[in-house]
Amino acid sequence: MNYTKRREIITLILSCLVLGLVVGLSSSFLSLILEFVEKVFLNFEESSARPYASMTDPVHRLISIFIGGLIVAFVWWRIRLKREALVTIPNAIKGKEMPVKSTILHVIAQIFYVGTGGSIGREVAPREAGTMFAQQWQKLMSRFSFFKLAPSDAELLLAAAAGAGFAGVYIAPLTGMFFCIEILLKKATVKTVTVSLSMSIIAMWVGSLFKGFTPYYAIPDLQFSLALTLPALLVGPLSGIMGIYFRKLFKWAEKNQTKDKGILWQLPLVALLTGIVALFFPQVMGNGRGAAQFAMNSANMSLLTSLLLIAILKAILTVLTIRSGASGGTLTPSIALGACLGAVIAILFNWTCFPISVAQVAVIGAAALLSVSQRAPLMASFMMIEVTHLNYTAIIPLGLAVLLAKLTEKLFENKNKKAL
Repeated sequence: MNYTKRREIITLILSCLVLGLVVGLSSSFLSLILEFVEKVFLNFEESSARPYASMTDPVHRLISIFIGGLIVAFVWWRIRLKREALVTIPNAIKGKEMPVKSTILHVIAQIFYVGTGGSIGREVAPREAGTMFAQQWQKLMSRFSFFKLAPSDAELLLAAAAGAGFAGVYIAPLTGMFFCIEILLKKATVKTVTVSLSMSIIAMWVGSLFKGFTPYYAIPDLQFSLALTLPALLVGPLSGIMGIYFRKLFKWAEKNQTKDKGILWQLPLVALLTGIVALFFPQVMGNGRGAAQFAMNSANMSLLTSLLLIAILKAILTVLTIRSGASGGTLTPSIALGACLGAVIAILFNWTCFPISVAQVAVIGAAALLSVSQRAPLMASFMMIEVTHLNYTAIIPLGLAVLLAKLTEKLFENKNKKAL
């Protein structure tokens, strides 16, 4: 092994260790901020057993979301007034530097708004923090000639740190690795898999010291039956269609997002609307965990209308939140929509005297819709396995639904190309 190769391996190993620890700590810190904000604003401690603030007074919920919207609207307006523009993770990987102070404030604002009840995903914040820390680590290493990185390795570390941020929050290392190689790099080699998975495992380990290894979503039975392949045949294509349109809606919202002083009235207005909806449906609050867990816990025919309304309202509020100027993710909202769809289908199956687990079909629906909305079937599949602690029996029905969802997406794309 020549000197250059040894130097490259030592640099990557050291970077994985340092960044895994740093990103794991930053992700844990963001989780603690979320818990603190939820406690202060909603008098609520989030868990899989209590995923939304149902015991909080409805008017209290409305006030919390509205105040949260006022505060973050001002914060994001001030950030965007500065000459230092916020840099996205893909642009950071291409070489643009993320401004440290603005990025930290931006990341905390995302977590804060979710904590007050705003309808947006929180998974972007730890990924952005991870990428920013990776950039700062690379700047430090560049002072020493021995630790000089090749451009491809520099990109890999940034992408791996973003995935590690995800792993540290959700205790899901495979999800972090697949986010890196399937969404950001779109390249799976021995090096990319080894570096990204190693960093995600370290970040997960650090995160687990604070959060433990409890599942993010709780389902009563982890043993999946082959009978679930029947509802999967229906859940897959329907989730694919819903995923296509939800992706189009949030892409439209991102493209037309308010970035001027209009955010000062538009975001609080959407926050007020979210609070009004939360008077009746607290499940729409936050990043989508509440709506997804509600779907997984639903088994009665009487909840059919509620599930449909929650799914529709959650989609609308998330899109409007992004459109009005908020920053955040759509990953966990996608899980919520897919879970509601799966639960509705399972309840209908049970109504026709075909007994199946509503929670299990909800998980299948979540994976299928997520695979299309994020265009990442491997990440979606392994994420749902990791965050619910499923065993191998889930692979066949879950994989079938994801496959059918992606085939549906492909058919729609081909149809649109022919129409053009």
